[in-house]
Amino acid sequence: MSAPLPESHKPGAKGETCPICKKVSVARFRPFCSERCADLDLGRWLKGSYAVPTEEPPDEEDPPGQLPHGV
Repeated sequence: MSAPLPESHKPGAKGETCPICKKVSVARFRPFCSERCADLDLGRWLKGSYAVPTEEPPDEEDPPGQLPHGV
């Protein structure tokens, strides 16, 4: 019989999968399955692969295609 897994390496919530590779998540790296997948996700955020959509209205002071006043 094998030794029990440390608490940090036990599976996450039942049915929870890693958003990167779809393996079962591990509590220590939740929601990921490993440090590798967590690092891949962080790298994607830092490179700008992921972005939170925003709806910013254009500046009313400067019409599109024109330089700002004073330049």
